[in-house]
Amino acid sequence: MLTFKQYVAEITDVIHRTSGFDPDLQAKILATLVFLLSLSILRYVILRIVWRRTEDVHVRYLWRKSISYIVTALGLLFIVRLWFSGFKDLGTFLGLVSAGLAIALKDPLTDIAGWMFILWRKPFGIGDRIQIGAHAGDVIDIRLFQFTLLEIGNWVDADQSTGRVIHIPNEKVFMEALANYSKGFQFIWNEIAVLVTFESDWKKAKEILARIVARHAEHLTQEAQEKVKKASQKFMIFYTQLTPIVYTDVKDSGVNLTIRYLTDPRKRRGSTQNIWEDILTEFAEHKDIDFAYPTTRFYNNLNEGKEAGNSGLPSQQRVDHLDNREAKNST
Repeated sequence: MLTFKQYVAEITDVIHRTSGFDPDLQAKILATLVFLLSLSILRYVILRIVWRRTEDVHVRYLWRKSISYIVTALGLLFIVRLWFSGFKDLGTFLGLVSAGLAIALKDPLTDIAGWMFILWRKPFGIGDRIQIGAHAGDVIDIRLFQFTLLEIGNWVDADQSTGRVIHIPNEKVFMEALANYSKGFQFIWNEIAVLVTFESDWKKAKEILARIVARHAEHLTQEAQEKVKKASQKFMIFYTQLTPIVYTDVKDSGVNLTIRYLTDPRKRRGSTQNIWEDILTEFAEHKDIDFAYPTTRFYNNLNEGKEAGNSGLPSQQRVDHLDNREAKNST
């Protein structure tokens, strides 16, 4: 009866005769397959444990990405050490192909550099709301060659999701301006313009708007001050006015009252809706406040109590003169 060692030697000899692979090459292939299978099993077991212990999507994502990176790095290190006799051979091999790779794989290599920059400098992370170039959205994935956004804006108003998933090459972090809604200050300024007629009691309207915006946004002031203080340790962020405020301006159609307040980037549309509903309700109770909108006004100089113009005639004479001229033209 053959021993296990003899049995393995017999199988190795058969493979050598049929495929031409020598025993050393067979051992390397077998070791590679066993190691990769072991890493896959280890990854599966760790992720199963994490999945059982937490249902937090963000935590699960971080574990899955971290384990994938670790497993890939260990696999590459093992294969390099197994298939190359030494770092000298590896250096020679890399030297031969590096020039060709630099030209043929320019974009992928730039993407890898962008990926390393994202992980090292952290201009954004998973869950951050960013805008890069013409695209804006929430970061839902970061990979070796690209990162993925759940798009906001575009044909949808107020920075809400469109439902589209956008894949952006990592190299774009070197080429496009990047805006992060979530880093640093973590709040955005929102403005709502309310236009009332010149005949309205604009001072009363301004007081009403100030009360409404204070009710909806003043509670964020203290939190915003703490965020600014923390962000100022890293960025040159300085604000003297964080409380909600109403500014006064004049437009062609009336008095423009602009509400300015802080809000969470993801709650801008909801806060705008709530404030507008309160404005409509409050203004409806005051007859001396009217919204202004583009209108056509017919102005009669005589009915407005003004002088007749440059004719030099008193107002009543001017009317008689016009009436006589119209009667003559009709005959």
